[in-house]
Amino acid sequence: MSTPAGENHPQAQPTQPLPAPPAPPQAPTPPNATQRLPLAPAPAASFPPPHAAHTAWQGGPTPPPPGAHPTDPLLDERRAERKRRIWIPVTSAAAAAALVAAAATFGLTYDDDPAPAASSSSFGELGRSTTDVVPVAGSTSDDPDWQAVAAAVQQSVVAIDTTTASGEALGSGVLIDDQGHIVTNNHVVAGAQDDTVAVTLTDGRIFSADVVGTDPTTDLAVIRLVDPPSDLSPAALGVSADVEVGESVMAVGNPLGLQNTVTTGIVSAVDRPVTTQGESDGSTSVTNAIQVDASVNPGNSGGPLFDAAGHVIGINSSIATLSSQSGSIGLGFAIPVDLVKNIASQLIENGTAEHAFLGVGLDDGTATVDGVTRAGAVVKQVNEGSPAAEAGLATDDVVVGIDGHAVGGAESLTAYVRSYASGDRVTLTVVRDGASRDVEVTLATREDTGTGQAPDQDGQGDGQGDQGTGPDQEGQAPDSGGLPDGLSQMTPEELWQWLQEHQGSLGDQG
Repeated sequence: MSTPAGENHPQAQPTQPLPAPPAPPQAPTPPNATQRLPLAPAPAASFPPPHAAHTAWQGGPTPPPPGAHPTDPLLDERRAERKRRIWIPVTSAAAAAALVAAAATFGLTYDDDPAPAASSSSFGELGRSTTDVVPVAGSTSDDPDWQAVAAAVQQSVVAIDTTTASGEALGSGVLIDDQGHIVTNNHVVAGAQDDTVAVTLTDGRIFSADVVGTDPTTDLAVIRLVDPPSDLSPAALGVSADVEVGESVMAVGNPLGLQNTVTTGIVSAVDRPVTTQGESDGSTSVTNAIQVDASVNPGNSGGPLFDAAGHVIGINSSIATLSSQSGSIGLGFAIPVDLVKNIASQLIENGTAEHAFLGVGLDDGTATVDGVTRAGAVVKQVNEGSPAAEAGLATDDVVVGIDGHAVGGAESLTAYVRSYASGDRVTLTVVRDGASRDVEVTLATREDTGTGQAPDQDGQGDGQGDQGTGPDQEGQAPDSGGLPDGLSQMTPEELWQWLQEHQGSLGDQG
């Protein structure tokens, strides 16, 4: 067995959750890292002048209404209003652009009558459209009908505006029932003032929503509309265990404030272990994510990932980037909906969520049996009284599989365990003294003691717990001493460099 060098460690290029832009980073962001989808900035106070850098409307000139003269003041006023609604700077992240996108999407028109009726019953109907029923007939992964799917699911996707002590930021969410419950990311609503956020439905209606519960460990949260309307259109939840590499998917959300944005792609990988670090609360989450190449950007956080039939199969939460400013490079990650259903149901019922754990400290390594070498998670510590201890796991055991799935390292095992529920019985494939054996383990409920978790910890999933600070711990990891006194004064780049240089010594402690 051997431990890979720091530059080969899976976490040398970790994923990062999309954090709110105003919040300062709480942990180093390594190069080529995955990031939590950062929240989009709040709307700009005003539109720029017509001569500013902009995206031009491509529809050509609009003819005057019947009977109107080209110099009609009313026409000039309408043209000016149209210009203000259309010319938006591409360099600005202003969420006001969502207004333009919504107007174009739903075909809002102007009444040629200069004297509209004093009252209109259509006010509450603005922006609505007829939707199909999910699953969408005739739309398959091999031949997706994205136009029909978008029409079927658009009413279930919402934009979320969160005000925190650091300012305002935008994210996304998806309605899951007609009582107004909405699933989103924890980092979208973390730190919300008075635990309240503003929610904009696809048709433009705005509601207040209360935070029902948050789960930093999985980066999931549930909010609920205050006085929800009776005409909500919740999404249909699918089964992420059935998701296959190569199948067609569609992401819908609020990137950079551009509400109701639809992007499509394919599933690039499943069971991809992804570690993200929250910037606002320092929480770390490890997920066996669905990797997609559909474009997702800041503001897509918490929005749904749909299959070709219109079922939600995941919640978009993070992206891999070359830098904090690069945006989507075709590497997006979604929390599988099977985990979402488990956590969301607990948050709705109790306001908190329990997680399974194994109870070991882990490191990355390899094991060889009969001339075949595999990567695995090396057990560095077994917590007394934990499920791992009861199952007979020992120090220096190498876990190379769980329920028939290959385990590629500490992060991989952590992510797998987090996908299970407390009380689930799993089979670990363990290598000890050059021989492979299967070990049955019944996962238990871990008592959370905080939110900070090391990158390779299973935290609630694999028994790593929240107590350790070392990067290779999965449970109550060993003391990680040796940190410099000036650690808190380091820049993110300096801190990341320091961690890279000391990674081996930290991982071998215990």
